[in-house]
Amino acid sequence: MSDRKLITLLKTCIAIGLCLIAMGIYLHNFNDAVEAMGVKGIIISAVCVAFGMVLSLPTKMYLTFLLVRREEEQKAEQKANSQ
Repeated sequence: MSDRKLITLLKTCIAIGLCLIAMGIYLHNFNDAVEAMGVKGIIISAVCVAFGMVLSLPTKMYLTFLLVRREEEQKAEQKANSQ
């Protein structure tokens, strides 16, 4: 898989994760049906937030690692070209 496709996939995972977090917050705070469910409703909203965190945080760290590595490679190429 090329870096461009991997970065696109990671950005998509981040977006889905953020949407799940937002949905969990919406369900917990603004949805009366989930409130009427009691504990089951709280679990549903918590699962949405948890899966959103699982999708968004590790992918952000890996994406940052890829971008830093790419920047270091470009600096090394520029240094080699200037000498």
